[in-house]
Amino acid sequence: MTNTLISIVGPTAIGKTALSIKLAQHFSADILSADSRQFYKEMNIGTAVPSKDELHAAKHHFIQHKSIQENYNVGDFEVDAINKITDLHKDNPFAIMVGGSGLYVKAVTKGLDHFPEIDKDIRQNLNKILDKKGIEALQAKLKALDQKTYETIALDNPQRLIRALEICIGTNKPYSSFLTNKEKNRNFKTVSIGLMAERSIIYDRINKRVDIMIENGLVEEVKSLFPYKDLNALNTVGYKEIFQYLEGNYDLDFAVSEIKKNTRRFAKRQLTWFRKDKSIIWFDYKRDFNDVIDSIKFQS
Repeated sequence: MTNTLISIVGPTAIGKTALSIKLAQHFSADILSADSRQFYKEMNIGTAVPSKDELHAAKHHFIQHKSIQENYNVGDFEVDAINKITDLHKDNPFAIMVGGSGLYVKAVTKGLDHFPEIDKDIRQNLNKILDKKGIEALQAKLKALDQKTYETIALDNPQRLIRALEICIGTNKPYSSFLTNKEKNRNFKTVSIGLMAERSIIYDRINKRVDIMIENGLVEEVKSLFPYKDLNALNTVGYKEIFQYLEGNYDLDFAVSEIKKNTRRFAKRQLTWFRKDKSIIWFDYKRDFNDVIDSIKFQS
């Protein structure tokens, strides 16, 4: 039987984790997380890490295996994930990957695009702009230089913004022009399953998830990480807004509303990214599980 990676994608809070566990149990397979925010052991509530029961229901990999103080990027993940999949396929023709970080999913399923070397001074200058003028200045600059990337990139991630901008500036070409979509050869077949729902349903699920995070102690979790607030891993939705609250810039109600708003925007960008991939088979989030199984068996 052909070695197969079942990749579960879709917007945040749509139910990817629950589906991945059901699939893992059906195929007696392991799960790899491709959610870059769930890699860090210090971040739990704000990243919607699977619960203890969920982690016990199936064997997971790449969940809280790194510290926020470690450097770990998408290239590192590509290598580690491919090695893990190769190892898992020795005992089982199926492995499952789940996550909404589009670039990390692509790194495993199709490989990363090649970019030219860029003068390090450009990155240093962009970091100075970030320090002096804030992330909004980088966002505006990217919008002017590469509208296509601006519409799909994680705008709240300064590292991603700076990477895109240094390519634009260093080559005088849009970052998006280097996204060739030339796939690397993999020793497994990928079957991509996407979960979707009407926008109003997605937004409602996001709002409810944020409320649950607050009830479960998100403020206390972020407070414990305050000394590390300048680390890139913590410059992410759910953490940066609470940092603003802890610094006295927001009241708590406004911080929570900002988390919801920024998460909704993130979900919109996720959908924009994944809808470009025509190989994804989309199912309503309330899909019949047997329909998903039939589709996977037909494709694999």
